[in-house]
Amino acid sequence: MFSKACEYGIKASIYIAEQSLTGRKVSLKEISEAIESPTAYTSKILQHLCRSFIINSDKGPTGGFSMELLKMEKIKLSTIVFAIDGDSIYNGCGLGLKKCNEKKPCPVHNQFKLVRDELKKMLETTTVKTLAVDHEKKLTFLKR
Repeated sequence: MFSKACEYGIKASIYIAEQSLTGRKVSLKEISEAIESPTAYTSKILQHLCRSFIINSDKGPTGGFSMELLKMEKIKLSTIVFAIDGDSIYNGCGLGLKKCNEKKPCPVHNQFKLVRDELKKMLETTTVKTLAVDHEKKLTFLKR
């Protein structure tokens, strides 16, 4: 459903938010290990998240990646998904057809539309902070 970059972007955002709750900034290496993502690939994703103003990056000996508390309370998963994958997840065909629509639906169009609508609702109502707190409490996991 999500691209691999988007999956890593969501995981990284959750991990960074969780660490930021305790005032910690985290390094690229720590993030890539925590989310089991190749370091070079993670670096590109984190740059994209920084350019989209989702996470912060500070250089120097006390630097690292972080997220402001107010920001993590406002940022929804939909913000991260849109920053990395755009809005294709809300418009794409369940079977990957290019011209699937209401007038010319694919065999799963109506059922898939329901799934897409529920997914959109979840992404637009779930904050990064909620997921970070759940992860901090060990209610959820970012690794296999």
